Amino acid sequence: MIAKIQFQKGAHVLSANGEQVGTLERVVVNPAHHVLTDIIVRMGGLLNASEKVVPLGLVAETSETQVLLREEAGDLESMPPFEEERLIEGHTHPASAGEPPALIVGYPLTGAPVVQAALDEPATRIEQNIPEGTVAVKEGAKVLTAEGKHVGNIERVLADPAAEAVTHLLISQGLLSKEMKLIPQTWISSWGEEKVHLRVKRDTVERLSEASLAG
Repeated sequence: MIAKIQFQKGAHVLSANGEQVGTLERVVVNPAHHVLTDIIVRMGGLLNASEKVVPLGLVAETSETQVLLREEAGDLESMPPFEEERLIEGHTHPASAGEPPALIVGYPLTGAPVVQAALDEPATRIEQNIPEGTVAVKEGAKVLTAEGKHVGNIERVLADPAAEAVTHLLISQGLLSKEMKLIPQTWISSWGEEKVHLRVKRDTVERLSEASLAG
């Protein structure tokens, strides 16, 4: 049983036999209840990178630098992609002006040629394969106070294993000499992919004692 759930920015994701299969890219949160539902794992290199959605139930253990998956996770290639392009039924895009000229149908010198009109292209949109109403928070997402001040970036998400609910965010402040602070979940007012908003002001965050990254 997991003693504590902790997802560190850029943590190595390992299969049940200890083989590295990717790195942690995002955590998926239900913002209404602050509950974790999935993680997004980045696989492959620069040219063949892919992102897979892995349900939290397939996570066996977590540490400051690693996420160990259960044997039931199997091959992550079979997991759904995080983002997928899908057709919008009943919608099309007009053919682009930069496309090649339309085909000409007919024989020369036998009357006016028939020009075949360019066909409209089917409209598509990018959809995320995560539970409805959840948010896929990026690693390193900005943390903003009630007055909109940037007070740090998310380094780690801590959660209670029993409820799978977020308890704290470990944030980093500064560039060269990073200072770590623990933000309680009760201070979070809203979640976004790139920004998490707090209900407290900057001076409240500044009064927090520095936290240990290994804590």
